[in-house]
Amino acid sequence: MCVCCRVWTLIAMVSVCFLIPACSTPAPWPASPLYEPPTNDPNWAAPADKEAAIVAMAGHYAHFDVVAYDGETPNGPLSTFVISYGFTDLVIEGGELVEVDRFCHAEYKANQNFVTSFPDEATQAIQPRSAVVDVYQENGVWKLRRPATPTLIGIDGDPDQPLSMDPDDPLINDDDRDGKPGVTVFVKLFGLIEGEIYLARREIFQNDMTLYSDGSLRGAVVDDSEQLVVGASLDILNTPNNPDQWGDLGLSPIILIPIPADMDSCEALMAMRDSLFPPKPEF
Repeated sequence: MCVCCRVWTLIAMVSVCFLIPACSTPAPWPASPLYEPPTNDPNWAAPADKEAAIVAMAGHYAHFDVVAYDGETPNGPLSTFVISYGFTDLVIEGGELVEVDRFCHAEYKANQNFVTSFPDEATQAIQPRSAVVDVYQENGVWKLRRPATPTLIGIDGDPDQPLSMDPDDPLINDDDRDGKPGVTVFVKLFGLIEGEIYLARREIFQNDMTLYSDGSLRGAVVDDSEQLVVGASLDILNTPNNPDQWGDLGLSPIILIPIPADMDSCEALMAMRDSLFPPKPEF
């Protein structure tokens, strides 16, 4: 949720293209939206009121989201998708609906010749705070809005305060427990250069979703996260970056699919990835 995991690294690599004589031409964004919503069953009786909508939304869900980011490099626009998988639970507490997210796995897609991996240990170290969500009706359909609940990864401190921009901040930790500062992202550029980037992040995301007759919740992710590069294995990768989300939210979807309560392991979720979720976005 991201949500979710928002690992965004490769603007840090922009100068590398100057060293390589044949960088590939960046691919354009795919069409928006990435995924069309399902068609509601015409015989479906939508919840009659807010209380019924809360009951209908409560449950255990497989979580899939994509966040699109935009940047510039000497080789042209750098467009990227971060794809996150996990679980979302919507629990009724005191008449309100509370969202609890847990992440399992994250992947990265770029329109340039970069390969990035973020270990599952780092993804699973992201523990978003639970949030009371707003359930409301708009234009005859029931919607859910999860407010932003800032969460720190790779650094300790107050998540409600802006992220430190000091790579030597003593609060930087080793959340993925690999002996390196912050959380580690592994990168390979143009099939030639391999390295590691060490990050601290303040995850700041919110979700807006609609309830459909198949029980799914679908909508968009808004990400205002902050990022600090605290170091890298190569000097050329040790470059500050804090990229922005691409403005077209049709390229940043979130999909929650209801699943049995006893399906709660990341291994089981990823084994069913293709039967639960649409294909991953491609450039």
